[in-house]
Amino acid sequence: MEQINRGQLKEAGFSEDVLPTKESDRNWNIGNFTTVWMGSVHTIPNYIAIGGLFAIGLSVGQVFWAIMLAAVIVAAVLVLNGHAGTKYGLPFAMLLRLSFGSKGAVIPGVIRGVISAIMWFGFQTYAGSQALSILIAKIWPTFLTLGGDWNILGLSLPELISFLLFWLLNVALIYGGMGFLGKFTNILSPLVYIVFGGMAIWAINLAGGIGPILNYTPDGIDGNSIIVFLAAVVAVIAAWAPPMVSVADFTRLSHSQKAQSIGQSAGLIVTYLLFAVASIAIIVGSEIAFGTPIWNVLDVVARFDGAFAIGISVLTLCLTTLSVNVTGNIVPAGYQLASLFPKLLNFKTGATLAAFLGILIMPWKLMENPTSIFTFLNIIGGLLAPITGVMLAQYFVISKTQIDLEELYSKDGKYSYQNGFNINAIVTLIISGVLCLMGNFVPFFEPLYELSWFVGIGSAFILYALLESLKVNKLSSEKVATNE
Repeated sequence: MEQINRGQLKEAGFSEDVLPTKESDRNWNIGNFTTVWMGSVHTIPNYIAIGGLFAIGLSVGQVFWAIMLAAVIVAAVLVLNGHAGTKYGLPFAMLLRLSFGSKGAVIPGVIRGVISAIMWFGFQTYAGSQALSILIAKIWPTFLTLGGDWNILGLSLPELISFLLFWLLNVALIYGGMGFLGKFTNILSPLVYIVFGGMAIWAINLAGGIGPILNYTPDGIDGNSIIVFLAAVVAVIAAWAPPMVSVADFTRLSHSQKAQSIGQSAGLIVTYLLFAVASIAIIVGSEIAFGTPIWNVLDVVARFDGAFAIGISVLTLCLTTLSVNVTGNIVPAGYQLASLFPKLLNFKTGATLAAFLGILIMPWKLMENPTSIFTFLNIIGGLLAPITGVMLAQYFVISKTQIDLEELYSKDGKYSYQNGFNINAIVTLIISGVLCLMGNFVPFFEPLYELSWFVGIGSAFILYALLESLKVNKLSSEKVATNE
């Protein structure tokens, strides 16, 4: 890896958090990457999303293959977009400069690392606090009655206490450091398999065996079956749009490409296989047993017989939500804010600021209407997929995996493009974003909106590669003409 003068860069205003990772700190192995995303799969919103797939009429087989296809795609993109992080030790915030320019990088950085991350941090914190409320109530039965009818901004006293407690757990994990996060996920992973495997067995027994679940017949798909199936794949992928963009913040800690490639692929595909079996068994099994659809996994857990089973299941849901909140939301927010204000913030202070902003957006309001959550998810996915497409095209097609680090950290280097902005990247982001999202406003283009992630990453990759290739050819022609 190319060496740079760290001392000079610090004097220029760059904090240690946005410099290439030191060789001594690049110690994540296959095991770390296998486990880091496991908690991100088994979360409350993901289980609710799978319930939604049955609600739109997909069969058990269709839901299973939609989940597994999405898992393979997510793993592939994480590995590919994580390549530069491992090779150069670059964080996401600096890697954006390669394609968007030293100043233009702020645009996708804010979309991913500030807007998307903070919104999802708040939402996941509130979702986790709901699980924490159930856990506290099992230990302290009168907890849910505290404060009576008192509420503030729509939160009752028990909800406020649970939210603040869970918020503090997230902040504490930030200050534990990335090394502690790796150890945390290693401990969590076995618990995930035990608890959700147990929940699946419980649901299968409750339904009268695996047969009734496999023979479950939904109402049927309303619309084009292929579009609906692909939209289901997108629904699973959409939750991964943020970490797919900023995966370099984790792969920069890897000691080899093999570690991040095998670790992320194995961890995601194996975990999603368990998730597919568990989510289908839990959702369909509980519907068969109780005669009514139960989309929220917390409602399923609340029907368990024993206090211990409820306690350990809710505790695991709390921990998995905590894990995904830190890895997928607060880490990129911290790095991005540190990059935007390098003289004022480092990673920890940036992450703490993001956590406070996550309270101010009042995320519990997002859960008052489930439709608003999925609309928000589609919009964020439609904005982030084009960023991923641009990054992949720049690194693999235009740069051919070669990055000049001195130029990248230079104020007036070649990656500054025109006054710090790469117009081709920004134009691509706008065009692909419009393609993804206009179906939400123009009914004729609704299929593009339903497949927003595929449309975004595909159109951006092709358009950006084409525009940059034309620019290179034009510059070459001008150079030849000048020499003549």
